[in-house]
Amino acid sequence: MKRQQRGAGRRFAVIGHRGKGMNALASPDRRLQEVKENSIRSFNEAARFAVDYVEFDVQIKGLVLDWFVRNVIIFLMYPMWVTKDVCPVIFHDNFIVTEEHGKISEKRVTDLQLEDFLQYGPQNKQGKNGKPLLRKMKDGRVLNWNVQSDDPLCTLQEAFEKVNPRLGFNVELKFDDNLVYQDEELTHILQAILKACTIYMSHFRLVVFECAKDRPIIFSSFQPDAAQLMRKLQSTYPVYFLTNGGTEVYADVRRNSLEEAVKLCLASGMQGIVSEARAVFRFPTAIPKIKEADLSLLTYGTLNNVPEAVYMQHLMGVNGVIVDLVPEITGAVSDLIAVPETDVEINDLSGQVAKDAASTPNFTQREISFLLRLMPELVQ
Repeated sequence: MKRQQRGAGRRFAVIGHRGKGMNALASPDRRLQEVKENSIRSFNEAARFAVDYVEFDVQIKGLVLDWFVRNVIIFLMYPMWVTKDVCPVIFHDNFIVTEEHGKISEKRVTDLQLEDFLQYGPQNKQGKNGKPLLRKMKDGRVLNWNVQSDDPLCTLQEAFEKVNPRLGFNVELKFDDNLVYQDEELTHILQAILKACTIYMSHFRLVVFECAKDRPIIFSSFQPDAAQLMRKLQSTYPVYFLTNGGTEVYADVRRNSLEEAVKLCLASGMQGIVSEARAVFRFPTAIPKIKEADLSLLTYGTLNNVPEAVYMQHLMGVNGVIVDLVPEITGAVSDLIAVPETDVEINDLSGQVAKDAASTPNFTQREISFLLRLMPELVQ
């Protein structure tokens, strides 16, 4: 199969959010503090389960590339978050937060040399202590970035070289929603991306096209123009449009509904949509239209950590989900969605024949219709 034909695939895909799951340091749920997010260890831990892709964030000046478990399209976008010496690194936040001489300080990732960036947190060299790595919460609190299984910060190239090759990469092009981009400014940024792609293509080709080999890759972005541009820049890997699907309202109407997302994808030749899960439950009638347009549909959000919500999406026609609770959701998907082999007895460890289909809910069409009518009310 040719690379440009690859997308989410026909099977129901599970994508690990920032690897085995994002770190929610203030959450009482210890599962969200197991492994350092966006690390080689987290990606390979996710690979122990039945995930198809891992999502993570690659930083480049002015933009952040988010790696969805189908990870890596980032390299083609030079003016994204990279270190000051132009090395794509995997890190979600725009700022590195640390404590120096008893005071909290912040530094932009793009203002750091690669050598400086890698000095934060645990180190690869045994016996070497890194600088303290803290994290700033949305409410302004600063917490120690403590996880049960820590790992050093890493570069994009390391991910290509060290992450289990069966995993795909999903890369998100991010623009700062807190900034208002004037037309001239946005045009300048996009032109800079195009220019950078021309200048650095030979360098990035070594990283992406050679290191990627047969690894599936998907690009995605909430920024409509950035998504369109990525589609124009290359035709090797699929490009998906990220949307909240109407769960939040933006000045750009293209971001405000699944209907607008379909229009944008069809006009730009993009291959799919990544929607907030709540949107597909609030507006289930949009799914047939997405399918009629021959677009793939993935979802993200906290609902995707609920097995029942994931199963309902499968019934509704969603192609895959981005999740934090990788072990739980991959297990649920295997139990609820996998089709048992015919004429094959599955034995458990006790030697007894396992109940293959007994755990799979058996809804009638009437019950499914009722649930679809009920869901929009439940997720308001």
